Amino acid sequence: MQADSCSDHSLLRAKAIADGIMDVAAELRMMNVADYVSFIHLEQFNNIRDIVNSSMELYFKHGTLSYGCSADYELEWDQPPSILLDLEFRHQEILVRFNLVLQAAHASVEICDISFASGSRGEVDDTRRLVAAIADAKLTARPC
Repeated sequence: MQADSCSDHSLLRAKAIADGIMDVAAELRMMNVADYVSFIHLEQFNNIRDIVNSSMELYFKHGTLSYGCSADYELEWDQPPSILLDLEFRHQEILVRFNLVLQAAHASVEICDISFASGSRGEVDDTRRLVAAIADAKLTARPC
């Protein structure tokens, strides 16, 4: 029973991050997949950092979402390409390291590590804290 609860909160946390960065993921998918593959293959990770930074600056406070210096791709003959970006979310004493997986029509999030500087307060409260931190880190929409 405990494992299910932990799994439920892991899924809720991944969903919270995915929902929170949905606009950033859409911006990142506007880049040609061949450029990502080239940057990753040639280990030009600073180019990826620039792309991530410019994609997040319209949606998140400075320094809350960043590129974590790692990326990979899956490029097979029998399936669509997939780009994996290592990202970090840092805000309100919460650090989440996660992979953003970009595909043609959607993106997904895989949490690698999450830490709370002030310690865990239990699964439910920690999940609420993460959701609140994501909401606080987002920039408010400005009318045109």
